[in-house]
Amino acid sequence: MIAGLVLLLIFQILGNVAEMYFHLPVPGPVLGMFLLLIALISYDKLAAYARPISLVLISYLAVLFVPAGVGIILHFERIKNEALPIGVSLVLSTILTIAVTGLVIKYSGIWLEKRRIRKSEEPCHE
Repeated sequence: MIAGLVLLLIFQILGNVAEMYFHLPVPGPVLGMFLLLIALISYDKLAAYARPISLVLISYLAVLFVPAGVGIILHFERIKNEALPIGVSLVLSTILTIAVTGLVIKYSGIWLEKRRIRKSEEPCHE
């Protein structure tokens, strides 16, 4: 489990360094998660290290929502005053997310099918 925690921290540090070095508008931990995703896709054996600590962290995920809930209560008056722009942005972003997800699923299915056909047509080299 220690190896998995070290792995997660290394990728978070890599994301933070990339954010600072390249002056990216994306938070470092998000970049780190993206880099970890690429590493997990590229190297299957990394998943064995990341899985145990990931399951432990997921079990405590609800605790991470406490600060957000406190922030909502603290700024309730402001949220009430700006309910219309917040509501419109939530609805539009939800619609956009659903549309983009649908397109990604559609085109990744087409891409995977073409890839499967291409692999089945390759001659066997024995």
